[in-house]
Amino acid sequence: MTPIIIFGTGDIAQLAHYYFSNDSEHQVSAFTVDAEYITMHELYALPVVPFSEIVRRYPPDRHKLFVALSYAKLNEVRKQKYLAAKALGYRLVSYVSSRSTVLTQYPIGENCFILEDNTIQPFVTIGNNVTLWSGNHIGHHSIIHDHCFIASHVVVSGGVEIEESCFIGVNATLRDHIKVGKNCVIGAGALLLSDAPPEGVYVGAATERSKVPSTRLRKI
Repeated sequence: MTPIIIFGTGDIAQLAHYYFSNDSEHQVSAFTVDAEYITMHELYALPVVPFSEIVRRYPPDRHKLFVALSYAKLNEVRKQKYLAAKALGYRLVSYVSSRSTVLTQYPIGENCFILEDNTIQPFVTIGNNVTLWSGNHIGHHSIIHDHCFIASHVVVSGGVEIEESCFIGVNATLRDHIKVGKNCVIGAGALLLSDAPPEGVYVGAATERSKVPSTRLRKI
């Protein structure tokens, strides 16, 4: 079992602990966050260590690291901690669920978090520090660049290129052979049918409340 340190103590870090502990060859040794964000000294009976002390207490020649953070500030926070860990000499591990279908012949990047029920078709390229939440379809010959976060049940059709630091919301659909520029936000339920220039925001239409109250529906 390879010992790893998890950066973070929030929901995603707790999920990372669960997945690594139950479905990987890694063993979590400790958690780490910046000293000013420490609110507990133990989590799941493991120490929570200031990031400034991590090299001394868990040296990178004997431990690997996983940055378990969300898409805050359009993935920038996770990106900066990923780069900081690498600068300290740590190797970043990825988690790929045994319950996902990974058919690509290309190696998945480091510090990726790929949860259950993802379908990753042949010839897909996935960069570093990419999160694929559960239940996505990543079509053949697609490219997902570094530091992206793709939420659940997203359909990425074949030949799509998603550039660095994008966020794709739940149930979004991307048609085939389009390019999503750097730092784009594709909102929940959005339908993208053409290229998206960098820093674009695409918001799906929300369902409006009916004027008829539920108490007047006769067939439900």
